[in-house]
Amino acid sequence: MKRATILVFALAMLSLAPAAAQTAGASGPAFLALTDVNSASRRDLARLPGVGSELADKIIQGRPYRRKDELVGRNILPQSVYDGIKDRIITGQ
Repeated sequence: MKRATILVFALAMLSLAPAAAQTAGASGPAFLALTDVNSASRRDLARLPGVGSELADKIIQGRPYRRKDELVGRNILPQSVYDGIKDRIITGQ
């Protein structure tokens, strides 16, 4: 009985995830996908808060990155921009 309850709850939560992503308010999406700075397109990078097309080009030119904090260490991004996106990016390889 306990497993059945957990399964029903998990399925209910999964069914709500797409709806939560679609019902984003002015503050942005309720569910954000992570952006891989090593493979993301220029367009996807430019959509990150504070990045824009110029910084997106710098990110692409500096690839590959082993750690996301290299964006600041290599003077690709200012610390303030990095602080705003660090929870939204990864460096998958």
